Amino acid sequence: MVDDKEIKAITSPFAIREGEIKVFDGKDGYVSMNQIVQRINLGHINDLHFKVLSLINEFEFITSRQLFQLLEINGFDPKTQDKLNGKLDQLVKTKILTRYYFNSDDGKGIYRIYCLEKMGKYLLNSRGEECKWQPTDNTKPVAMIKKRLAGNQVIIAYLRKVKAFDSYTPKPTITAKSLGKTFKATGGCIKLTKNDKSLDFIFEVIRREDDWEKKLVDKMKFYKDFYDNFVSNDSGFKSMPQLILVCEDDKHIAESFKTIVLNNILIEKIKLYYTTDLKQNDESLDESLVEFIKNEDGKLKMKATKIKLLD
Repeated sequence: MVDDKEIKAITSPFAIREGEIKVFDGKDGYVSMNQIVQRINLGHINDLHFKVLSLINEFEFITSRQLFQLLEINGFDPKTQDKLNGKLDQLVKTKILTRYYFNSDDGKGIYRIYCLEKMGKYLLNSRGEECKWQPTDNTKPVAMIKKRLAGNQVIIAYLRKVKAFDSYTPKPTITAKSLGKTFKATGGCIKLTKNDKSLDFIFEVIRREDDWEKKLVDKMKFYKDFYDNFVSNDSGFKSMPQLILVCEDDKHIAESFKTIVLNNILIEKIKLYYTTDLKQNDESLDESLVEFIKNEDGKLKMKATKIKLLD
């Protein structure tokens, strides 16, 4: 598998491309549970396969590269990316998983996206693992899936590169009390702990989808409500978490900041940080976050913020 620092991409693979559509790359037809049980009894489906199912259940949509990294972190040895891809292909052929890719005017995407199928849910339930998957989950649009994939990448980067990493939640539910709404952070959240002190990061992934500025404004109104009315243990956070917007690139950061300022939805109680997909590929994340500060002439500029906790 190619290491993060060897990736030379100048555009995030999880950025929105014009005219992009999701294309089914799974298996049609019928596979019986008896056939699957037989494969389990023969050892063709083993604990590694079940760990793959568990991780996909946790993250909903995921790439094979992200699965490889998470398996290694969880103490499994997938050997090589090709061997893992072979195991994933087995699960697709038995309709335990299904698979998609993205296609656009620029051509076919370079990666596949894996998600559960009905048989996968049955197998997880048989092992006592809660699985809320339903067929309509796989109909989600391109932008929603790419937000999940970008969020996965952030969580994995912190898991692998930040010594203070404690835990993560891929799909945290947050309550905007005054508006009476619950919503999910699209990029998940992580907890960092050092010297018995903890800090929570919430990641909200922004993509250049249709009407993305309006969607950002609507979401930031929920966040502003949450922070303006925050008390200890709200939405499971002991202290006020840090909000980080994950954008497609530096230009997108500036566009997002402008949208927030023009719509007067800055959150006074926190310092709002930004990052991009490609910043997660750096060897260290200690300078992966940026903020907007005033110059001597009073103009705002984007500046990288060094955070020692991320060393």
